[in-house]
This record gives sequence, C-alpha cells and structure tokens, in this order.
Amino acid sequence: MTTCKHEHEHKTPEQLLAIAQQICDQQSRRFTKLREHVFTLIAKSKGPIKAYDLLDQLRPEFGSPKPPTVYRALDFLSGLGLIHRVEALNAYIACDHSLGGHVAEFFICEKCESLEERSANDHIDCVPDGFEIHRSVIEHYGICNNCAA
Repeated sequence: MTTCKHEHEHKTPEQLLAIAQQICDQQSRRFTKLREHVFTLIAKSKGPIKAYDLLDQLRPEFGSPKPPTVYRALDFLSGLGLIHRVEALNAYIACDHSLGGHVAEFFICEKCESLEERSANDHIDCVPDGFEIHRSVIEHYGICNNCAA
C-alpha cells in the first residue's frame, strides 16, 4: 500500500483570507463583506459545510439573507478557485492551494466524514489535445487511518 505525502502545510483561516483578498485584488473582483464573511465561515469550518448551515451562521450579522444570496457568494468564491464544492456531500471547503491553480482531489472517510484535499494536477497529464477542462471533481471514498486503527 502506497501512502501519499503532503506537499504543503495547511494554511490558517487568516492566511486563506489574505490569499482570497489578494486573488480578488489581482483579478479586480469585489470581495464584499458578505463574500468575505461566507469565505471566513468556510475557512474556519472543521470540515465541509453546507449552504444552509452557512445561511444559519450568517443570520446574526446580515439579518436574514435568502438562499440565493448565499449561493451567489458561493458561485463567486468557487469561480475564483477559493473554495471547492464536494459534490457527493453537497458541501463546500476552502481551497488550501488557491495560488496554485490546481485540480482538487478529495479523500473522504465514510465513517467520520473527514475530508482531505490534495492537488491532482499530476494525474491530469493525459488530456486530449485541444480539450479545455473547465471543472474537474475527483472524490475518493474509504476509511481514513484514524478510523481504520
């Protein structure tokens, strides 16, 4: 059995927020208070977080935002590569590789629902000539080392 090694240290929510602001500035995109707050909630989350959970957490500061408001913020953040949608969980995580422009690969534990993100760029080297990838989702399901022990 091959064990993959991490290529980086995980960034703190504060570091992720600074990167998000930098990317928005570089691309001349507005990082509104609501977008910043949604991103911060995702970055501070201990695991993938669902849109309706974000909505509940936004209420104290932003009145009662409607679901389309949160989904627009998620689309904005996702479009810039700042967050990823974990398809099978219908949830979101902050991207820990934001400056790298990578394809995300997720390892999801079926017992504890922990999630680890890695860059899958090394696996995407056989793309047919002329094919432009717009979005890729690679999700692996199994049992993490902690649950297997």
